[in-house]
Amino acid sequence: MRSTPFRPLSRRHALGLIGSSAALGLVGVPRPGWANTGETAPGMIKSHGYSFYGDLKYPADFPHFDYVNPDAPKGGTLTLSERGTFDGFNRWSWKSGKPEPNSGVVAESLFGEMPFGGGLPADTITDSYGLIAESVEYPEDKTWCIFHMRPEARFRDGSALTAHDAAFTHNLFLEQGIRSYARAVAERITNVEVLDDHTIKYTFADGISRRSLIDQVGGTPIFSKAWYEATGERLDEPSLESPMASGPYQLADYEINRYAIYKRNPEYWGWHLPVNKGRYNFDEVRFEYFADDTAEFEAFKAGVYTFRAEGSTKRWATGYDFKAVENGHVKRESIATANPPRSSGVIFNTQRAPFDDKDVRQALGLAFNFEWVKSSLQFDLTTQRVSFSQGSEVMADGVPEGAELAFLQSLGDLVPAELLTEDAVLPHTSNPAKPADRKNKRKALKLLAGAGWDVGDDGMLRNAAGDPLKLTFLLSSATSDTAEAIITTYVKTLQEFGVEAAMDKIDSAQFSQRFYDKDFDTIFTGYLPFQSAGTGLRQLFGSESAVVSSYNPASLQSPLVDAIITAALATKSREEEIAALKALDRALRHERIVIPSGYVAESWLAYYDFYEHPEELPPYATGYMDFWWVNQDKYNDLKEKGAVK
Repeated sequence: MRSTPFRPLSRRHALGLIGSSAALGLVGVPRPGWANTGETAPGMIKSHGYSFYGDLKYPADFPHFDYVNPDAPKGGTLTLSERGTFDGFNRWSWKSGKPEPNSGVVAESLFGEMPFGGGLPADTITDSYGLIAESVEYPEDKTWCIFHMRPEARFRDGSALTAHDAAFTHNLFLEQGIRSYARAVAERITNVEVLDDHTIKYTFADGISRRSLIDQVGGTPIFSKAWYEATGERLDEPSLESPMASGPYQLADYEINRYAIYKRNPEYWGWHLPVNKGRYNFDEVRFEYFADDTAEFEAFKAGVYTFRAEGSTKRWATGYDFKAVENGHVKRESIATANPPRSSGVIFNTQRAPFDDKDVRQALGLAFNFEWVKSSLQFDLTTQRVSFSQGSEVMADGVPEGAELAFLQSLGDLVPAELLTEDAVLPHTSNPAKPADRKNKRKALKLLAGAGWDVGDDGMLRNAAGDPLKLTFLLSSATSDTAEAIITTYVKTLQEFGVEAAMDKIDSAQFSQRFYDKDFDTIFTGYLPFQSAGTGLRQLFGSESAVVSSYNPASLQSPLVDAIITAALATKSREEEIAALKALDRALRHERIVIPSGYVAESWLAYYDFYEHPEELPPYATGYMDFWWVNQDKYNDLKEKGAVK
């Protein structure tokens, strides 16, 4: 279902939030995969890249990433679709408006990143490699780090990109960035010092985990100080201006709510870098905008746009029977990835009563019939998500034992007795014959009665004061037809249970603002998955930033979860970390803040058959906006046949 209210952060920024690891004792001498690119004092590390776990996969002299085609032809256009509206190009604005969601492509960071978001490289989740930074150095205890920046780096206007710009951008995010992010950064980074025009030092706070700090500062986009000062633009305000940055793609043309075009900059400063070889192969990337799901798909069938990542199970099962598919002009491909799915589903706003009551959340969850949804609306193509880190080695399973049990026991009375003795929470099962399951309804009414909600003579659930149990589901106008059908069915089932349930469908800009303001009862969205410990777990699940964090849509505030995160950040080995994260997954599922939805293990791609990709794709990204390319002869052939516009 395609109904997320915001674009998740790229993996580099997600690692800056979620972290990635536990430190190795790399002390003053080179190791395989590391390059001491200058003289270093004892206990110091200086390298072309950074990894919190294990050795870097790629040595200092690597020519390109293994999965790219270094000889990929350049040229052509990748044309994709977006649904809804946009009113500007400041991706980092949060106060109001709806920025074009791909507009962050213009910016780069000290570490490399995929152009439209995603981890780089796509064949490892632990490594970072210098982009604007030529190298990074830090002491063994990671109390600070220094980035040595490439003197050739330039903004799109040709002006030099320097350490002064990096320091300015850091402070800009503190002053005008998303509140939860700014607060977290301010608590972790105590000082930013420009040592010279191309050298910048970040000093980290004492008494905090060292995990993910270097990833975080290395993943922050860098903007032009001179441009911001000259224009008076603000990071937190909507704007039709695209921030002055250094990326290989820059905004070239647009018509509000119709299209946006990002063109490859032939004067881009970094074409020679190994991290860029075989990438950025399209001359331009164009996004066509559509008001609704039906118009969007009809445009694809007509060749108005030529590449589609399919999010509808119904359409994947039944919609691809049009002429362009039958005659081979459109190709369909299912590509498996190793990334856990987002923890998507119906999420309760725990700031609001009665959704602050776990028993009420569990009871309302019993009205969601995944089995019916899967068979009736999703053509049996989905699997129900169980875990906040589905399919990974940190997914909790069964009764806690071994290292996980010992970890939980070390937390004392914070841990409910049932968490130690019962299986990890699994989604309930339902009769797929019809949306409302009578057995689950009985369970729900019993739970609700225990929470003070009884069925009145009118069949409605009421508390002791006679107030009805109300729930309004917030829905975006850009939501797909299938997702809307699922939510509509859920609301009707809640009504059968005696809940005064309704659906509020609003335009996408209002939806985004209400999401950021936590102005909803329930919503369909998700949490970023985790596979390792990092300080960003506090933004995802921690109490301190829960009310303002857009990464914690449920606003979860749990002393147990807080204690688990703190302890996870102090683990000394991967084995200890896995045990702690299993405990975190177990505790989060116990809170029942999400009614799990289904997921598809593969990426479903449909595209006109002039796009090509390397034979062996990496495990963590399909990469169609990064390292695919256009076969010009195939394109010309389809153009002559009238298959594409």
